[in-house]
Amino acid sequence: MCELLGMSANVPTDICFSFTGLIQRGGRTGPHKDGWGITFYEGKGCRTFRDPQPSYNSPIAKLVQDYPIKSCAVISHIRQANRGAVALENTHPFTRELWGKNWTFAHNGQLSGYRGLKMPFFQPIGETDSEYAFCWLLEQLKQRYPRKPGNWPAVFKFIAECAAQLREKGIFNMLLSDGHYVMAYCSTNLYWLTRRAPFGKATLLDEDVEIDFQKQTTPDDVVTLIATQPLTGNEQWQKIPPGEFALFHFGERVL
Repeated sequence: MCELLGMSANVPTDICFSFTGLIQRGGRTGPHKDGWGITFYEGKGCRTFRDPQPSYNSPIAKLVQDYPIKSCAVISHIRQANRGAVALENTHPFTRELWGKNWTFAHNGQLSGYRGLKMPFFQPIGETDSEYAFCWLLEQLKQRYPRKPGNWPAVFKFIAECAAQLREKGIFNMLLSDGHYVMAYCSTNLYWLTRRAPFGKATLLDEDVEIDFQKQTTPDDVVTLIATQPLTGNEQWQKIPPGEFALFHFGERVL
């Protein structure tokens, strides 16, 4: 299956260190060689890099790894194809507009019966079960909230209810963001970690790289990472229980 990586921070932060660990699993230390992608939110906009090539030797991934784009919300994914061909249109993350916001989605798992999902407005471009699920989620939101809602925690609680329905169709580990919130729904494996003062050193599991965050941060910084499997070996990652979700707002866990 695929692997996910998300970030939520209270100040624009680069994800180069964690991304360096993730992309090694895309064909070098892991089997996820069927494409990769990453979306960075910047203000009301977002920029996405996607490539159907293995991430560990992708020139585009190297560009992202060396280019410290700073963002408060990031969604990333490395793919091991099980539904749909290895192609750009099937590469996560996927982005759609709803209520004047860019919504970004990435999925780890495999669903059955997804082609029966009713989607009169949002349509998938590729062939993956993941994009079908994303379009269906947005469809449920559009029907539940005909106008732009104001109570965002309630919106994400409703999304969690919809995610539970998708989990009945198979494995559904998900990351979702509107640029302000980053949501993680766990079906089998998702972990999270919040870094805040006093900052220390971290060492990647998949690459011989260590960083001293005390030299890279200010005392007020709060940065949360979400990943399918822990990326560092000397930090305390927390597992989200299967069937539950975690919601982060500018680095802090809410709900």
